[in-house]
Amino acid sequence: MMDRVGVLTDEVSDRLEEALDWATEQGLAHVEIRVVNGRNAANLTDEEASAIRREVEARGLFVSALASPLFKCALDPGRPVAAGDTFGNAEEDVEAHFEKLNRVIEIAKLLGTKRIRIFSFWREEHPERHTEEIVSHLRRAAGIAGEAGVELLLENEPSCNGGVAVEVAALVRSVDSPALRALWDPGNEAYARREAYPAGYESVKDCLSHVHLKDAYVGSEGTSRCVPLGSGDVRVVAQLRALAADGYDGLFTIETHFVPDGGSRMTGTRMTLDALKALLKEV
Repeated sequence: MMDRVGVLTDEVSDRLEEALDWATEQGLAHVEIRVVNGRNAANLTDEEASAIRREVEARGLFVSALASPLFKCALDPGRPVAAGDTFGNAEEDVEAHFEKLNRVIEIAKLLGTKRIRIFSFWREEHPERHTEEIVSHLRRAAGIAGEAGVELLLENEPSCNGGVAVEVAALVRSVDSPALRALWDPGNEAYARREAYPAGYESVKDCLSHVHLKDAYVGSEGTSRCVPLGSGDVRVVAQLRALAADGYDGLFTIETHFVPDGGSRMTGTRMTLDALKALLKEV
C-alpha cells in the first residue's frame, strides 16, 4: 500500500519545496496541492501551476489531486449556516464558485491531475430540506467536469451538507455521474462523532474514489480533536483491511490536522506516517 500513499503538502509545510523534499525523503508516491507558499491553490497562475508540476515531477512524485475549496459557500447568504476552514480562500457566493470551477479545472490540468476535491456547501440547519437544490448544483458541476474530462471528489466534511458518509453517498448517487465520486475521510467521520468503520464506510464504499488518512478522538466532554493515526476513534486496521478486501486500488493521502504540543505540522504528519507503517504490519 505504501506505493499509493501521499500527503497534502501544507500538512507538512507551507513552503512547497520543503514539503516536497520531505515527501521524497519519506518515500511517498504523490502529493495533493491545497496551499502553496501561503496561497490557496485555486488562485495559482498558469506559470505557478506549471512550475509546481516541474518541482513535483523532478522528485519522482506526481500530483494526485487539487484539494480545492470549491463549494465551501452558503447556498443562500440570507440563511444561517455553519462555516469552516477555507484555507485562505475568500467567502463567495455559489455563482462565483462556478466561475472558479472552470479556472480550477485549468489549474488541475496544468498540475498534471484530473482530480479535484469539492464540498457540498456550508451546512444548513436542516440540510434535508435543501437536498434538491444541492443536487442540482452538484449535477451542474459534474456536467462541467465531465465535459472537461476531470473527476470531482466530494468529501465528507462536518461543516458542509454532505457532512458524513451517508449524506455524501446519497448526494453522489442522486447526481449519478461518473464525474462525481466520493472522497472518504474516516477521520472526518469520527470528528463528526459518527462511527467511521464499519457504519460510515458501508454507506460510501460503492461510490468512493479516493481516501484521506486522518484520525480523531471524541473526549468524554463531547469535543472532537484530531490525533495521530491509530490513536483515535477510527478503527484504522479494520478499515484498511476492508478497503483491500473490497478491491480498492486507489490512492491514500495523509491529512493529519494534528500538531503536537511544542512541535510542528511536519512533526505531526511524521507521527501519523510512522503510525501508518506500524499499522500496515497488522493489515
